[in-house]
Amino acid sequence: MATAVAPRIFKNFINGEWVESRSGKAYENRNPANTDELVGMFVASTDEDVDLAVKAAQEAYKAWRLVPAPKRAEILFRAAELLVQRKEDLAKDMTREMGKVLTETRGDVQEAIDMTYYMAGEGRRLFGQTTPSELPDKFAMSVRQSIGVCGMITPWNFPMAIPSWKMMPALISGNTVVLKPAEDTPLSAYHLVQVLTEAGVPRGVVNLVSGDGPSAGAPLAHHELVPVISFTGSTSVGRMVAKACAPDFKHCSLEMGGKNIIIVMDDANLDLAIDGAVWGGFGTTGQRCTAASRIAVHKGVYKEFVTRFVERAKSLKVGDGLDPDTEMGPLINEQQLDTVTSYVEIGKNEGAKLLTGGNRLRGGAYAKGWFHAPTVFGDCSPKMRIAQEEIFGPVVSVIPIANLNEAIDVANSVPYGLSASIYTRDVNRAFHATRDLYTGIVYVNAPTIGAETHLPFGGTKHTGNGHREAAIGAIDFFTEWKTVYIDYSDKLQRAQIDNA
Repeated sequence: MATAVAPRIFKNFINGEWVESRSGKAYENRNPANTDELVGMFVASTDEDVDLAVKAAQEAYKAWRLVPAPKRAEILFRAAELLVQRKEDLAKDMTREMGKVLTETRGDVQEAIDMTYYMAGEGRRLFGQTTPSELPDKFAMSVRQSIGVCGMITPWNFPMAIPSWKMMPALISGNTVVLKPAEDTPLSAYHLVQVLTEAGVPRGVVNLVSGDGPSAGAPLAHHELVPVISFTGSTSVGRMVAKACAPDFKHCSLEMGGKNIIIVMDDANLDLAIDGAVWGGFGTTGQRCTAASRIAVHKGVYKEFVTRFVERAKSLKVGDGLDPDTEMGPLINEQQLDTVTSYVEIGKNEGAKLLTGGNRLRGGAYAKGWFHAPTVFGDCSPKMRIAQEEIFGPVVSVIPIANLNEAIDVANSVPYGLSASIYTRDVNRAFHATRDLYTGIVYVNAPTIGAETHLPFGGTKHTGNGHREAAIGAIDFFTEWKTVYIDYSDKLQRAQIDNA
């Protein structure tokens, strides 16, 4: 008689060991394209688990901060090499738990590779400044110093890339880490931690606790021994994280929502603009903070653009991300599907013209997954909720505009300020747009997605709180400046008093 095989239970990683949660409970991680497939069981952490992880990280910090940065870099370099070797397997597992197509999950892993290599290089470049003193026989310089235990709360849409954006700069700077990944996609974070461990990260330097936000994320944000919190997720949760950090003046980096726009001018290369709009609007099923959920199109080319854009949206093959023919996968879970369908109804009630989609995909290959048709609304007002609020799904609002100034006004009229794009052949228009669009990222003749790891990533207004991910901006967040004065005059020098 056949015997059912018990599902694998993935444990927390605390102080160099895989351990059960104190709760004794675990939750399911299922494939959003086929909910019959159980990816694994992950322990449901509590404040006790978080406390153990934080204390392990605090103890490990004492030695890790004293490891020379170039030696820390060697460990990260080895981790990058392991990620390269395992890229395909890691990408397939990510598609199984997150749903996006395999070409995209390969890109997600590649971002983690790029960030790990990049931060390994920074191990020999954690530069400070030296400068002449205003007094004789005195030397002045600044150096970076680590901070301590860094708590990281990451989302499900980029389940390996975003943890790497946070972990690698923190580690190269001499900090230790407690990671709380999104409950929908913990397996990719598990793989990343496993790779770092194999690369030689010492016990307690990297810790992982799985679970939901209230039970595991909130205790991490509030923990008195965690001076640094880095969060990526919704603006509403980010506000709660900020409040948790405020009483103790923690370093707090918030990377939150977006309502990004592509501007298509009357002189644009329409073939290129449509390619960009399809990729920007429906890549990752629209589940990106940088997704192009608004398109402002010049009235001179509006009709042609909309006709061709809708045709492309209709032709997209939706399905299981592991199928090489699939162009758009499922939404992450039923809750997100419900959110998208509710916004479709909002758009209809607001008077937007539904041009294609607008419905859940059911039956056949879609019967056991969270699939929604690529959806386009036309003739939208920029004040409509579907053109103002982040939907985080495959819904795009097309807005007619008369000129560049109107387009920029429309672009800047939302609460967010992450990414914007303009398609034009006019260099003057391009430079005006890059100057006047109030966002953290601007693209010219490219969609709103495609950030690179060696440049700062982040946004304005309700998108963030002023910090940046990736590049040197991340190192700035995960370090403190220390200014050092060395007086070798052998006498008291009273700075400005004696320099008057």
